[in-house]
Amino acid sequence: MNKKDFQLTVEETLEKYQINELTEGLSEQQVKEQLAKYGPNKIESKKTPKWRLFLRQFNNMIIYILMISALLTLIMGHRSDAMIIAIVVIVNALIGYFQEANASDALERIKEMMSAEATVYREGIRTDVPAEDIVVGDVVFLEAGDNVPADLRIVEADNLRIQESALTGEPDSVEKEIEALENSETPLAEQNNLAFASTSVTSGSGEGVVVAVGAQTEIGKISTEVNNADDRKTPLMQEIDDLGKGITYVIMGVAIVLFIVSLFLKTYSLSVLSLAVVTMIVGSIPEGLPATTSVVLAMGVSDMAKNKHTIVKTLPAVETLGSVDVVATDKTGTLTKNEMTVKDIIFRDCHYQVSGDGYQPTGEILQEGQKATISQQLKLFLEAGYEANDTVLVEEDGRWQINGEPTDGSFLTLYYKALGCDAPEYQEIDMLPFDSDYRYMAKLVENPAGEKILFIKGSPDKLFVMAEESESDFDKNYWQKHVTDLSAEGKRVVAVGYQKMPASVTEITHELLEAGICLIGVAGIIDPPREEVIPALKEMNDAGVAVKMITGDHPLTAKAIGEKLGLAPKIKVITGGELDELTGEDFKQAVLNNQVFARTTPKNKMDIVEALQDSGKVTAMTGDGVNDAPALKRADIGVAMGMKGTDVAKDSADMILTDDNFGTMSVAIREGRRIYDNIKKSILFLLPTSFAEGLIIAFTILMQKEMPLQPTQLLWINMVSAITIQFAFIFEPAEAGLMKRKPRKTGSSLLNRHDIWQMAYVSVIMALISIVAHDWLLDQGVSQVVASTMMVNIVVLSKIFYLFNIRTSQPVISKSFFSNPKAFLIIGIMLILQLLLTYVPFMQQAFHTASMSWTAWGIAIASGVIILVITEIDKMIRLKRK
Repeated sequence: MNKKDFQLTVEETLEKYQINELTEGLSEQQVKEQLAKYGPNKIESKKTPKWRLFLRQFNNMIIYILMISALLTLIMGHRSDAMIIAIVVIVNALIGYFQEANASDALERIKEMMSAEATVYREGIRTDVPAEDIVVGDVVFLEAGDNVPADLRIVEADNLRIQESALTGEPDSVEKEIEALENSETPLAEQNNLAFASTSVTSGSGEGVVVAVGAQTEIGKISTEVNNADDRKTPLMQEIDDLGKGITYVIMGVAIVLFIVSLFLKTYSLSVLSLAVVTMIVGSIPEGLPATTSVVLAMGVSDMAKNKHTIVKTLPAVETLGSVDVVATDKTGTLTKNEMTVKDIIFRDCHYQVSGDGYQPTGEILQEGQKATISQQLKLFLEAGYEANDTVLVEEDGRWQINGEPTDGSFLTLYYKALGCDAPEYQEIDMLPFDSDYRYMAKLVENPAGEKILFIKGSPDKLFVMAEESESDFDKNYWQKHVTDLSAEGKRVVAVGYQKMPASVTEITHELLEAGICLIGVAGIIDPPREEVIPALKEMNDAGVAVKMITGDHPLTAKAIGEKLGLAPKIKVITGGELDELTGEDFKQAVLNNQVFARTTPKNKMDIVEALQDSGKVTAMTGDGVNDAPALKRADIGVAMGMKGTDVAKDSADMILTDDNFGTMSVAIREGRRIYDNIKKSILFLLPTSFAEGLIIAFTILMQKEMPLQPTQLLWINMVSAITIQFAFIFEPAEAGLMKRKPRKTGSSLLNRHDIWQMAYVSVIMALISIVAHDWLLDQGVSQVVASTMMVNIVVLSKIFYLFNIRTSQPVISKSFFSNPKAFLIIGIMLILQLLLTYVPFMQQAFHTASMSWTAWGIAIASGVIILVITEIDKMIRLKRK
């Protein structure tokens, strides 16, 4: 079996890639051969042309029918009618186009992350070449500040440390080594002899052999996953598509039957019959449906951006949150601060707790719940942690940030909390940097009295051995128990010690330290949970939304964090490696049954999201790293962090939390559910009036009478009046108990049986009242134009009264009547538009209307009252049954 690159020794690596000497590198001939074999070191991306995006907007059943209707009316010589229908079609297409055109391309951001230049050895010369020209087998030289240009097998390392958090999720930079790894299943975060493209060198230097370029690198694989991730339609869009198709099939079926029946009856000429059928289709088709849905979503998006620290990049995404069953989330930087914090200090005879989280130095050291006195021993511990350190902690724009290692930063914050921001009065003499072989760092200093002191901090197992050398009564079992207990809580444990040195010592050596130190104590350090996460998780659990934590952390640490957060009543953990061994149903069940996924790769995250979706779960994914990008793109809704998130993560996501506050997720879910409710209300409101218009025409054809409504009048009702009135639903507040509901079932119909029944009887009543009133006016000697104008106003006023029934599930006469003051403003605007339609000359000419009498207005108002009374009786019966 072929070994993986991290399993090869340095000698085997050089042999595999045909390298004689590191400083010799490849020959020009080898470079050409490798370039031909593996291609250039760049990531390709495919872009959808803008014209194709625009044409895609017309791929909609409702739009097809409208375009055919416009063509037929144009053929029949009704140019103004055809023009108005065409304008409706184009407006809908433009709305959809601008939504899609604004969606960003994550692949471009990934390409930007690739290094621009690299230093390589070729034909015995060290030279800088464009990163795109790097080939497999090239020997690359790395030093602090460099971006890694491709995936490398490290063959030489001098304190080489690389920051990989965006790729692996690990907060600390990784010390690189050259030894081969035995286990072929070693997870990405533990492949310490490899360096990955797009990561950055934080310290030291080294050399590596290129083992993968372009799409074959780890970041290249991520870009491929992002590229291949299919955009899934949101649950609401699927439901609306199904509804639109169903409505279209029914309307077209009825239109065909009416056309055939009327041909046999020979009441109308072919041209008149054709126009009548087209008029019925235009009246029945809810052309306002796409635009209305977009308006409600757009206003929800705007509100979330202004008031809820949330940028939603695609309109349907805001509603998708309302139907989410599962939130799969990254841990570092999302559920936790990604700011290591000392929480425990343990000495031989006492235990301190530390308040405050993150790098901001607010908080204090406590003992038994009270502020601790800074003893000489505690002061020494704080100074040792501060001095044995090469990280910088600074305040920039009101935020405390580190330049260096998170663990070291936690000791600086601890010192500032207890002793203020003035540095200890020590003069540095020598420093021993952290080295993964020894796992500690030390600094030799001189105090104002001229005494030399050596401070050290590092891995407990290393410092305990040193302490045993100088302390005959050193109780290793006592200290080991505390290390085990802190580790079980998910905390990283760092030991701190010191030793007074003779005046003659001017240099720190490992031999000097092995001679013995005095152990002061150990610190328990954790990446603290965000304060807002715990109540948000509780609210989500109450709402029936499960939360799954996916992290690169150790399983023990991940489980402890999950328990601290209250992720679930009982936490089950599985690793990425264990998941890789499962297939089919076993994999799905493991994903459903476990709440924490540790030591995961970017592919694991993607597979977890896919398994949840295949199990019928509407899935949201939150994250901030490059490694989260494929899963963010694949999820039903991807949510990225705005402040600490990488550009790749933000571009792959549908939504960005500008304050990096995971707690905003529960607010967004609430908002998504409110928006879904309001869209459903607007559809329940829109369809009966559209069907009523179609029924008016259908009944007229069957009764063999003259057409009472013109196509432009129908479009006025469906587009202008419908959208105007439906603005009221944008501002409708959330129903009581919204976050106590379980998520709606995947694949469920938008409308239930009662919804369909109510739409049927409302549309029939509205149509019958309109026809009866129209015929009565004609019998009174009123002109056809006035009678049709009254019919338009009957339908519109019926809409207005019906609005009050649909607005809320509570009776119309209740405190909810005034819960949406803007509804009354919108109704006022609609009434003004109706007056303009009825009385302004150019409107009369464009829409075939005329001035009305008070009697006609009285009939229109009475019609609306009848609709409201009947639907409210229905509502009261339903409430009593509940």
